[in-house]
Amino acid sequence: MNAREDILGRIAARLNRSPENAARARERIREWIDARRAGPRPEVGDDLAANFVRRACALSSTVETVGRLDEVPPAVARYLAGIAVAPAAVCTPQVAELAWAGAGVRVEARAARDEDLVGITGCFCAIADTGTLMLCSSRASPAAVSLLPETHVAIVPVSHIVPFMEEAWALVRRELGALPRAVNFVSGPSRTGDIEQTIVLGAHGPYRVHIVLVREV
Repeated sequence: MNAREDILGRIAARLNRSPENAARARERIREWIDARRAGPRPEVGDDLAANFVRRACALSSTVETVGRLDEVPPAVARYLAGIAVAPAAVCTPQVAELAWAGAGVRVEARAARDEDLVGITGCFCAIADTGTLMLCSSRASPAAVSLLPETHVAIVPVSHIVPFMEEAWALVRRELGALPRAVNFVSGPSRTGDIEQTIVLGAHGPYRVHIVLVREV
């Protein structure tokens, strides 16, 4: 018997688990998990987009809202011009078909490399309660695009804003069926307070996060 079997055997003995009652015990556990009882939650109001914007800005993200998806490339071009960054970026394949060239932004749809300064991604969903982006990795959304460049631009449909973390995970189960290889939560620019408790942005990832909210997709 190895250590794992020994530990699990002791737990089963304390629970009075036996081959005869194990099946019913697994059924009760599954029933409890499926019920997904939620604890107390704060008030986020009916306008999820407004609450998300407020929370995201409090986390040092910047936000611009546009009406339609075709307005995204010009909005990104304006943002990059405003921060004096060249209009060139790596993007995830899921957003590569937008009219970037017409807005004067050069994009390459691939995973990011160390020389890439701007990464443009979509977003699986956004969480109004915390101002957080939920990014699920896939071939259409390689994780490096949001993690490696110093500036991360995220395109977020307003229809993809959920109230709380619980709804975000429920959406993953409903739309993806299984967890992707990586799920990344982005709550503003990367930061650390390790040195003399002074907050420094961009410590372990992008030091700018810009969100383009799209009202109609």
